[in-house]
Amino acid sequence: MPLTDLGHGMPAHMDGHAAKPVLLVIDDEEGPRQSVRIIFKDEYQVLLANSGEQALDIARKYPVSVVVSDILMTGMTGIDVLKHLKEIDPAIEIIMLTAYETIETARMALRHGACDYLNKPFDVQTMRAAVARARQKHDAARDFHKSNETLRALQHEIQDQRVKEEMMRTKGEIYASVLHDINSPLTVISGFVDIINRSLCDESTVDGEKLETIKGDLNKLTGQVGRCFEISRRYLSFLRDRDSTDLVAERVGLNQMLSDLKELLNRHPVARGNDLQVHLLPEERVAAINGTDLLQILLNLTINALTCTDEPHRVVVSAQFVTHPFDLDKFADGPGQRFVNRESFLNKPPLIAISVEDNGPGIPGDIFAKMFETKFTTKAPGKGTGLGLGIVKRLVNASQGGIHLQTTLGKGSTFTVLLPGEEVA
Repeated sequence: MPLTDLGHGMPAHMDGHAAKPVLLVIDDEEGPRQSVRIIFKDEYQVLLANSGEQALDIARKYPVSVVVSDILMTGMTGIDVLKHLKEIDPAIEIIMLTAYETIETARMALRHGACDYLNKPFDVQTMRAAVARARQKHDAARDFHKSNETLRALQHEIQDQRVKEEMMRTKGEIYASVLHDINSPLTVISGFVDIINRSLCDESTVDGEKLETIKGDLNKLTGQVGRCFEISRRYLSFLRDRDSTDLVAERVGLNQMLSDLKELLNRHPVARGNDLQVHLLPEERVAAINGTDLLQILLNLTINALTCTDEPHRVVVSAQFVTHPFDLDKFADGPGQRFVNRESFLNKPPLIAISVEDNGPGIPGDIFAKMFETKFTTKAPGKGTGLGLGIVKRLVNASQGGIHLQTTLGKGSTFTVLLPGEEVA
């Protein structure tokens, strides 16, 4: 039977009007088809099919979000339709209907990807709730795929930049720094993608608290993609020979950055098996530095602390708001102690002191002397670039800050970043 004979026309997005989500109703009986159409005609573009074959033809032509399908139909059964619809678009969510419920039938429908299972005759409230859940799950899957596509586009963009031979020859260190800095958010993005993918694939229905968790993870994933773009833009500005002081006349809330650091590293592989503690200040304080720069500084230092040994150990990140200048004479360089950026450090209160402390093996003297040298690394080939501390030094220096390093063999190390702060109102 032609589509127009079933009581609907072309989907809204095809005829120039505002798009509605598409709901496909499959039943070989006219009554149930029209009942569902009447319930949802104001909220959805409702398409009707009187057979499985016709339903599959519709799904190939139109962007179907939710399907309501009878199980027992003449010709192709609802279970067969379900399998083929999932092959056409795995994001389509399908609600199965039947007048002859058996446990095995329900199990079979859910096993093949149905998101819900209702009995005939259905009541309006139950049907509305089932379709709403199905649409939420479809929208969550759609948002996940959009974020994943954005990530792939970003990866292609980075790859394209890497292959520009002339730019790499003249600006090699900058590009290496981009890839190093972007590695952390990409690792977090990969973790979110894996978590969301498993949540969507392993569950026949996703609603309530679990759905809200997935939505939260999608928002965080989008935020990490934004961080990648921000890092890229900032490094490209260096390539255009912009004065770096133009980039750091910014302010950021310290507790917000510490919270972001904890959220990111809780999903990072290097934190597994270790005791990571991130302590916030009793009240929010403001540091005079770009937020992306500060987060990169903290990520580099904390990841280094988490990977200082393969044995489980503790890493503590904490901060202080200081209202007096530091006595730099107490920071004299010597065995187990070093102050970096002494010459450019603006020792003017208020100041922010952020410490990353570990109880690992400490840093041997021969390595301690080479800390912060560009491309120096103690990691095995392919495991580290030696750029992390160099990036930390450059970003802290650009903000007129300083870095104090203390280490004791067998007891651990502490990196303290000193930054200009904001006056207390």
